[in-house]
Amino acid sequence: MIATDPGSRMWSEACEMLERAERLHRQFFQPGLTAPHTANWEPPLDMFETRRDIWIIAALPGVTSEQLYVSIKADEITIAGSRPLPMPVREASIHRLEIPYGRFERRLRLPAGRFELERSELANGCLVLRFTRRD
Repeated sequence: MIATDPGSRMWSEACEMLERAERLHRQFFQPGLTAPHTANWEPPLDMFETRRDIWIIAALPGVTSEQLYVSIKADEITIAGSRPLPMPVREASIHRLEIPYGRFERRLRLPAGRFELERSELANGCLVLRFTRRD
């Protein structure tokens, strides 16, 4: 549902971003290794809604279609997969590692209504999903 008051919507989005930042901070700075099937990070995404469509764009640099899994069940979308370290890096000394690697997963709900996946594309490091309203 789209909030009608821009101030309320911006405040809600800011609170969500802070919660996400806290989750990422806890995730990256926890000691020890994660289990092999546990997600290490969540890809950032944008969601846009028009009268007719919902567009979801997830940033997945370096991820191929073979490393990507997308599931759509009712109104919940799951984007998951793995982003391995590049081969030369595996034997190198790492001076800086800011781009997340490893298993990722992101779940989100579509707004109220009936939607059908119209288009999906993995291009230029982004997964683009377009849903059309079927009300």
